[in-house]
Amino acid sequence: MLKKIINTILITSTIFTISSFANSDKKIMDFNKETVTELRKLKVYKNPAWASKIEFSNKKFAYFSSPKSMFEFYFTEFKWKPFGAKTVDDLESIYVTDFKTHEVIDAKKAYYIYGSRKISPAGDDLVVFKTLEDAQNFKNKENGKRVFRFSEVSNGLIKLLNGRM
Repeated sequence: MLKKIINTILITSTIFTISSFANSDKKIMDFNKETVTELRKLKVYKNPAWASKIEFSNKKFAYFSSPKSMFEFYFTEFKWKPFGAKTVDDLESIYVTDFKTHEVIDAKKAYYIYGSRKISPAGDDLVVFKTLEDAQNFKNKENGKRVFRFSEVSNGLIKLLNGRM
């Protein structure tokens, strides 16, 4: 009897923990069918595997159709003005979606693949992964050229992806 109670408690706590993580992702990427991306005016729900989001210190936020679009916004300070942001410190949190698991992750801790065969709704793009192992595996399988960290992604790379070089 005691064993059954302990097993029930363990199973219940595991389910609660898993659902808490799932719900936290939903709260972070809390878009609906009407949510439109900031730069390209696309519906976020149509391509959630590519979704990105910036939250500002004043609790405003902006969605993006892909990591490339998020970086394009990030590198263009005058676009921050409608959100009340003046410095990079006003960009409180940046989220991207792991391409493999669709988990919402901290953009500054992610790995970005340049040059793969995968194309986002915004065209040539950076494919995102939470782990270096997943990023390397994807790079090798999908003809990727290079793995970047957040701090290594440059405005020049984003312009290249957008065909502006």
